Amino acid sequence: MKHPFLQQKQLPEWSHMLPSKIEVDINKALQEAENVIHDISKLSETNTVLNYSNTFAAFEKGLEPLNTAWGFVNHLDSVNNSKDLREAFNAMLPKVTKFYTDIPLNSDLWKVLKTSGDSAIIKQLSPTQQRHIQETLEDFREEGADLPNEKKEQIRHIQKDLAELTQKYSENCLDATNAWEHIVNDPKKLEGLPESALQAAKESAQAKGHENAWRFTLEATSYIPVMSYAKHHDLRKTVWKAYQSIGRNAPYDNQGLVAQILKLRHRYAQIIGKKDFAEYTTNRRMVKNGCSASSFIESMHSQIKIAFHSESTLLKEYKASKSAQNDKTLEPWDIGYWSEQHQKEHFQFDEEVLRPYFPINKVIDGLFSICEKLFDLKIEAVETIYIDPKVPKEGDTFNPQKLPEVWHPDVSLYNLYDKPTNTLLGSFYADWHPRESKRSGAWMNYLRTGSRSETHTPHLGLICGNLTPPLKDIPSLLTHHEVETIFHEFGHLLHHLCGTVEVPSLNGVNVAWDFVELPSQIMENWCWERESLDLFARHYQTNKPIPEELFEKMQACKNHFKAMGTMRQLSLAKLDLDLHRDWVLNPDKPIDAYLKERLKDYHFNFKTPTYPMTCNFGHLFSSTTGYAAGYYSYKWAEVLDADAFTRFQKEGLLNPTTGSAFRNTILAKGNSEDPYKLFQDFMGRNPQTDALLKRDGITA
Repeated sequence: MKHPFLQQKQLPEWSHMLPSKIEVDINKALQEAENVIHDISKLSETNTVLNYSNTFAAFEKGLEPLNTAWGFVNHLDSVNNSKDLREAFNAMLPKVTKFYTDIPLNSDLWKVLKTSGDSAIIKQLSPTQQRHIQETLEDFREEGADLPNEKKEQIRHIQKDLAELTQKYSENCLDATNAWEHIVNDPKKLEGLPESALQAAKESAQAKGHENAWRFTLEATSYIPVMSYAKHHDLRKTVWKAYQSIGRNAPYDNQGLVAQILKLRHRYAQIIGKKDFAEYTTNRRMVKNGCSASSFIESMHSQIKIAFHSESTLLKEYKASKSAQNDKTLEPWDIGYWSEQHQKEHFQFDEEVLRPYFPINKVIDGLFSICEKLFDLKIEAVETIYIDPKVPKEGDTFNPQKLPEVWHPDVSLYNLYDKPTNTLLGSFYADWHPRESKRSGAWMNYLRTGSRSETHTPHLGLICGNLTPPLKDIPSLLTHHEVETIFHEFGHLLHHLCGTVEVPSLNGVNVAWDFVELPSQIMENWCWERESLDLFARHYQTNKPIPEELFEKMQACKNHFKAMGTMRQLSLAKLDLDLHRDWVLNPDKPIDAYLKERLKDYHFNFKTPTYPMTCNFGHLFSSTTGYAAGYYSYKWAEVLDADAFTRFQKEGLLNPTTGSAFRNTILAKGNSEDPYKLFQDFMGRNPQTDALLKRDGITA
C-alpha cells in the first residue's frame, strides 16, 4: 500500500495526498511513533546504558515521520481546503492531539529522559546536543511531566478541546469570508477606485456569472482598495461592516469559542503551575514574563501617544476641511480613505502609481538577487507539473518527465544552494495569490527539516500569500506593502533553509517566539532603499526604474500617519496580553465591553461602535498557542530588526561580508544558542530601541 503522506522523498507527490489517504497514513505514522516512545520508555527496565543516541536523539528521530506527515495534512488544509479534506483532518485531529499531549505525560518516558539528561556523560556532548537536552527537558516540564496523574488527565482533556476549538475557529473565519460578496451594478458608486481594483472586481463578477457588474469580497486584495480609495462612503461602510462581522454571526460565530479558548488556556497554565497563560508562554522567551511584555507595550504606547493624538487630530481637521458642514467626525470606514486623500494632496503621492513598478516576477527576481549577493546563495527555479488529484492516473503517463509536483497551478518551486560549494541547502514552494480554498494572510512554513549531522539532506519549506493576482491582460502588479510581505516571508524562509543546526528541532524558525520575526522583518528594509529597489522595481512595460521624483515622494510618505499604524499594532498586542493576563481572572464580563474599556487610549473615538477583532484574529485563536500572549513579539522584533539593520547601513546594504555575518550568526544558528547571544554576536552589543524610534520618525 502506498502511503503518500509518509513519503521519505525530498519533494512530495501532492496528487497522491488525497483526503481518503489521511486516516490510513496518519494512523500508520502514529503507530510507528508510539512504538518509538514505547521502546525508549522501557530502556530503564532492560539494564541498557542510557546515552544521548538511544534517548534524546532516538526520540527526535522517531517523531520526525509523524511530524512531517501531519505537517503535510495541515498544509493542505490551509491551501486546498475542501469538505472531504476538512472531514478527514477533523477525524484524525483528536488522535494526533492525544498522542502529542501524552508524550510529556508518560511517566516511564520522563524517567528515562531525566535519568539520561542528568548523567555525567552529558558533559561530553557537543554544546548543541546539550542545549537539545536542556530544551527537551524544559518542554516536558512545561507540558506537565512532573504533575500527578489526576492533573495529567486534566491536561489531556484541555489539549484535546483546544485543538478542536481552534480548528473550528479557523474554519469559521474561512467560511465567513467566502460566504460574503457585494455586487455593484452602478459604476457611479465606484468613483475613486483605481483601474486595477475595478478590473479585478469586474473579472471576479464575471467568474461568478454577473455581467456588467463588479464583485467585492472580504479578501485583502478586494477589501483594502475599497477602504483606501472608494469615494462613496456607503460602499466603504458596507464592506467595513461585513469585515467587522467575520466570526460574529451564525453559522460562523466565534464569540463563544474565543471565551472557551481563553478559559482553557488559563486553566492549562494554572495546572502547569503558572499564574496565567502569558507567564506560561513567555517564560523562555526574550521578554521572560508576561508583566515585562505588557510593560514593553505600555512603554511604546507612552512614547507614541502624543504623535498618535496629533495625527488623529490632523486627520479629523483634514476631513472637516473637505466637508461643507465642517464635520470633524471620523468613522472607522473613513480612516483609510481620508489618510490616502491627505497623502495625495500634501505629498502629491498615490501609492497606486507604484504598482506598475512592482510586477511580481521582477520583485521575486530582485529579492533573489539581493539574497544571492548578501548571503552567498544561488536560487534556481524548478520546472514543475500540476496533476489534478481527481483525475485517474494510469502508470506514469500523467508525468512522463518525472517533474516535481505542485498542489495548484499557481505554485512555483525553487532550489536554494550555497554558492561557494554548490550544495543544495533546500527547496521551497511559493504560492502567492488568493483563492476560496486557501486561508487568508501570508505565512511561511517548514515542511521538512533536513539533516545537518552525519549526512546532509536538504530542507523543504514554503511561502504563501494572498497578493494581487494577475488580470486577463495585465501581470500581477503589487502594492509596496505586498512587496514588503514577500520580503518578510522570505526572511522566515531563509531562517529555515540556511539553518545548519545538527538537531532538527533546534533548527531554523524553532526559536524564541519574540526572536523569530527578526530575520523576516529585517528583510523589509531593502524595500525602501534606492540601491536595492533599483534591482527589482522596474516598470512592467518600459523596464525603467522608479523616477527620482517619485522615489523622493515615496520616502517622504514613509512615516505618513506612522503613529496611527503603530498604535494599531500596540492595541492588538495589548488586547492579546490583557485577555490572557487579566480578563481570565473575571471571565464573566463580556469580552467586547472589557476590551472597549482597556483599549480606549489605543483607539480613535468613533461615532459608530466598533468591535475588537477577537472573532477574526487567527494569529491568536486558530491554533492551540500560535501568537497567543505573543503578539507583542512583532513590535519587539521591530526593535531588533531596526537596530540590526544599522550595521548594513554603515557597512553597505549589499555588503556580502555583513550579509555573511548575519547568515552565520543568526540564520544558521536557529535555537542552538540563546537569542541574546546571537544578537550580540552580530551587533557586538545588546539591542537598543533608539533605531526603531528614529526609523519611525518619532525621534530625530
